[in-house]
Amino acid sequence: MNDTIDVRWAVAKDMPRVLELITELAVYEKEEDQVENTVAQLVEDGFGPNPTFECIVAEKEGQVIGFAIFYTSYSTWKGNCLYLEDLLVTEQYRRFGVGKLLFDFVLNLAKSRGAKRMEWQVLDWNEPAINFYKKYNADLDPTWINGKLFL
Repeated sequence: MNDTIDVRWAVAKDMPRVLELITELAVYEKEEDQVENTVAQLVEDGFGPNPTFECIVAEKEGQVIGFAIFYTSYSTWKGNCLYLEDLLVTEQYRRFGVGKLLFDFVLNLAKSRGAKRMEWQVLDWNEPAINFYKKYNADLDPTWINGKLFL
């Protein structure tokens, strides 16, 4: 494999491929039917007048092979934080360090912005991801229950 992987800020024209990767992630998590997002919504939410997320992509030979979507969050105890919503490397390129490139980019960005904490979620059955995060000595706390309301 050619080792040249570029990590760069996403642009609006990347969103069709990012949506394909979001769907790939949903299939992996056995939740494909839950994807309602559209390219137009991603463009509006990420690149419109009031962006609500930021996105980076990993690219190999002009093809987007991974992405990370994240945003600023806030902790009443700590202050500004960064929340990593999703990170995915397409299956063909897993185990080549692409996920590490993406994760390190986001982690370094959080540090450079003075974030007090970086957070994300991982499914309890996703052993490859859990093992990846353990390499960072991440606190994978099983005691918190996630809550959500669909509006």
